[in-house]
Amino acid sequence: MFGVNLIFFSPISNLLFIHWNYMTLSKEAFHNIIKSASSASVSDIHLRTDEKPFFRLRGDLIQVKADPLTTDDMKMICQHMIKDPEILKKMDTLKEYDGSFSVPNVCRVRFNVLRFQGKLGIILRIISDKVPTTEELKLPPVINKIASANAGLVLVTGATGSGKSSTLAAMINYINKTSSVHVLTLEDPVEYVHHPIKARITQREIGTDTEDFDSALRSALRQDPDIILIGEMRDAETISIAIKAAETGHLVFGTVHTTDALSTIGRLIAMFPPEEQLVARARLAENLYATISQRLLKTADGKGRIAAQEIMLNNPGVREAILDPFKTKEIYTYIEKGKNSSGAQSFDQHITKLYKDGLITLEEAKTNATKPEDFERNLMFGDSSDDE
Repeated sequence: MFGVNLIFFSPISNLLFIHWNYMTLSKEAFHNIIKSASSASVSDIHLRTDEKPFFRLRGDLIQVKADPLTTDDMKMICQHMIKDPEILKKMDTLKEYDGSFSVPNVCRVRFNVLRFQGKLGIILRIISDKVPTTEELKLPPVINKIASANAGLVLVTGATGSGKSSTLAAMINYINKTSSVHVLTLEDPVEYVHHPIKARITQREIGTDTEDFDSALRSALRQDPDIILIGEMRDAETISIAIKAAETGHLVFGTVHTTDALSTIGRLIAMFPPEEQLVARARLAENLYATISQRLLKTADGKGRIAAQEIMLNNPGVREAILDPFKTKEIYTYIEKGKNSSGAQSFDQHITKLYKDGLITLEEAKTNATKPEDFERNLMFGDSSDDE
């Protein structure tokens, strides 16, 4: 049972204050909670039966000052979110369910309903109604160059919650403003909603607009796309179709839950049967345009987070390292050496720049550096790539 709530942030005490009254859980009251959370830059809302709600702010989980949620509260929330009446009939036995909805003029919300110890849990991810730009996210200029590629496979990687969706949305936004092309997206679910500027954008949601990724992908090449965005590279068939699209002159974006370029190459190749892996390496080496791996760091002012990115751009050295499994580990060296010539960068190179620009603290930089000792050496003596 919910009512009007008030959320405000105190920069002095660095705390989120929430006043959450429980009354009748109307749809309007539920949307007001989301609206308040959105205005306070809360990224996620955690709701669990018999527990108080939690908000995620700047990466930290903060308990809301409210009564624990009852089973009836949780079921009522589900009724406000889930559109399918057949799913609602199964609430007592529902184990997991994904979906999304919009709060008009505020934001979109992606949600996951789950069962834990026989109880209901709900995780809500708040997605701004405003599609971000690469400039607003403070992404390196090379990101716009990658978005402008004519063809090839571009993979955005990182852990869950690392900002992959925001980076991809900003890249599609850049394309939308600069190119008269047809962009086809396959998402589960649709997060940022793009409105046409110069581009024509067709956003298809898995389960709503198409049965599954396989069906959507098999049809994609018959829908006259110039650019295809695949929400997640889940299996060998998805990867194979994505590479095929790149081979036929399309620019293809996809996401992978890997931490860096090296693990991304390994993960993609490992999805294929052993007898197909050499061919997969050759196709990937030829068609991979770039990988963008990222993690979110807390900003120095304590008010938000910023993406630190490892960016690998394919070149003859990288191509050879992908083809030869014994040379794949050399990819990291090619990334560092490409900083000045192509805009490639390692995590530590970008973290060093973010620190020097005053965007993150020294402690945050050291905590997130891939090789803390190299990071500190670079601060003292400069990045070795600067001498090239």
